[in-house]
Amino acid sequence: MPKMKTRKAVTARFKVTGTGKLKRRRPGRRHILTKKASKRKRRLRKDALVDKGQVKMYSRLMGV
Repeated sequence: MPKMKTRKAVTARFKVTGTGKLKRRRPGRRHILTKKASKRKRRLRKDALVDKGQVKMYSRLMGV
């Protein structure tokens, strides 16, 4: 059986933390920022963790 290729799009979007969790960016901070409150934009700056149900799928695509 051949080796599994990593999905480059997935490796660009997620980073693996030291404990093995996946870190992701929050969506909604690209454009149309004028109608969004400062508090909301500040919260969008922070990174978030991938949900427990999706970690297995994304780490498999990353080859981790």
